[in-house]
Amino acid sequence: MEIYVKFILIGLAIAMPVGAITVEMTKQGLRNGFLHGWAVGLGGMTLDMALIIAMYFGFAALLSIPFVQIPLWLAGAGFLAYLGYDSIRNSDVNLSTTDGKGAQAPSFWRTYRNGLLVAISPGNLMFWVSVFGVVLSDSYQSAGKLSFIIAAIGILCGILLHDLGLLTIVSITRKMMSPKMVQLVSSLAGVLLIGFAFYFLYKFVIALWQVVF
Repeated sequence: MEIYVKFILIGLAIAMPVGAITVEMTKQGLRNGFLHGWAVGLGGMTLDMALIIAMYFGFAALLSIPFVQIPLWLAGAGFLAYLGYDSIRNSDVNLSTTDGKGAQAPSFWRTYRNGLLVAISPGNLMFWVSVFGVVLSDSYQSAGKLSFIIAAIGILCGILLHDLGLLTIVSITRKMMSPKMVQLVSSLAGVLLIGFAFYFLYKFVIALWQVVF
């Protein structure tokens, strides 16, 4: 039980820093409601679960190979730039999707896919491997498979609690915000996503330079 609680807190710590996933969750939660923000979070957690399984079977070392990282940086930059542009372009769309005037909200699976693709970045992957890969490996070696599984479930539960808390706050705030305020937040989210895209592009150039020279 102590291991489980400790890793719940670690999971919360992982999710606290504002990153591309948090920005996209907040944007979708404000514009399209709790369910769509939740879909983005689930997409991110799907990758987290896949990485935990990969660590369990010892495949995490593949993520340290430059030829694996480089195309991911570029793909991540492109996708984040697209999301940022789309957020700014559609920031003035009416929020209502049920009164016949607003644009149709994206499907649950589309926002889930966005969360999954945003999470697939070398920064996120290497963060998992370098920080939590070590912690989980130590848990595996010191107490065996059961301890590893408990620790992994604790981390995922911590991330889940963060996402639910964030989206609850966003849902409550959404009801008190005017359309203009939501449009402004959507535009700012787009700018932040484009900023992450430029950072990914910078990391791509650096990684490519190191390989070539």
